Amino acid sequence: MVTDTLAVMAVNTSAEAPIPVGEVSRLIGSWIDRLGAVWVEGQITQLSRRPGAGVVFLTLRDPSYDISLTVTCFRAVFDRIADTVSEGARVVVHAKPEWYAPRGQLSLRAAEIRPVGVGELLARLEQLKKALAAEGLFAADRKKRLPFLPQLIGLVCGRASAAERDVLENARLRWPAVRFEVRNVAVQGVHAVPQVIEAVKELDTLPEVDVIVVARGGGSVEDLLPFSDEQLVRAVAACRTPVVSAIGHEPDSPLLDLVADLRASTPTDAAKKIVPDVGEELMRVQQLRERALRSVHGLLDREERGLAAALARPCMREPHRMVDERAERITAVLERARRCLGHLLDRADSELSHTQARVVALSPAATLRRGYAVLQHPDGSVVRAADEVTEGEELRARVAEGEFRARVAVGPAE
Repeated sequence: MVTDTLAVMAVNTSAEAPIPVGEVSRLIGSWIDRLGAVWVEGQITQLSRRPGAGVVFLTLRDPSYDISLTVTCFRAVFDRIADTVSEGARVVVHAKPEWYAPRGQLSLRAAEIRPVGVGELLARLEQLKKALAAEGLFAADRKKRLPFLPQLIGLVCGRASAAERDVLENARLRWPAVRFEVRNVAVQGVHAVPQVIEAVKELDTLPEVDVIVVARGGGSVEDLLPFSDEQLVRAVAACRTPVVSAIGHEPDSPLLDLVADLRASTPTDAAKKIVPDVGEELMRVQQLRERALRSVHGLLDREERGLAAALARPCMREPHRMVDERAERITAVLERARRCLGHLLDRADSELSHTQARVVALSPAATLRRGYAVLQHPDGSVVRAADEVTEGEELRARVAEGEFRARVAVGPAE
């Protein structure tokens, strides 16, 4: 058994007892010879049909992984599809892997070759589209907004292509100061996918690049297949920089259009969407200035009318009038206060006079003026009864106009 031989070889070999490369190649060939035939899909990149030769050589390439295998077949096998395939066509091959030990080279011996039709390609793309959509790669909420005025634009396009010219010329016509970082790559064929992926990843690593544009000027379904490749779609989805897809014309819709942050119908449309038009922006600035001036003038006019209305009021037209009115009112209040105070004083004076008259009439002095006298003992007490005095007692007599002393001559009557 070859498996047993390989196991023994792995056990028995060492740094001191290695086996030759040719023996390794022979053992690999023995293992590959045991494999059965497989169905393989790829793109024909090289086709060799020598006149008179009974064997046809072609190279089958996987665009997504940049891997190719040599395929050989008898002329009769290839002649069945010779009129429908050429270099660049996608085919399905039923072949048996073969190992050429002297060179250590893997190849395929084809027994049947079938071209992949457009309908089948579109069906596969639809299945891939549904799978990627289910992962959320086409969701609107993951798309990034483009900057208003990018300072540096990354452009991925074919060398000296119409797409490159359309993007550069139209963008610079709209905004002359815009700068580009251009990466020229293959935009169709077997080398398109790896080159586009590499260019996109390289531009995405540049911090000064604000937006990346992938441009191509349309083409057939087969020509646009690289831009529906799963590896390219995932690479664009992983970019931190906004990506604009400008692959084809309006009817073309590769999967890159769905995963990109913005789809442009043409390269010219992409140039219009990534940079503003300097003329339009200047016109917009002018319109904003005019609107601002109208607003300021309207505000000033409104304030002037308000000020004029305020100045037209009587209090503003004759400001002293208010003072005069207040002065007259204060004068009237003062006069009323004086009158009230005069009345109060007159009434109080009258009441005081009456009270004084009553006090005078009732005072002891008035009684004394009528001829009465007040007799007081030496201790100052008033004599109120005759029996309060004794004969010979000296009394003090007070009259209206002074006082004098009196002596009791006779005692009180019995």
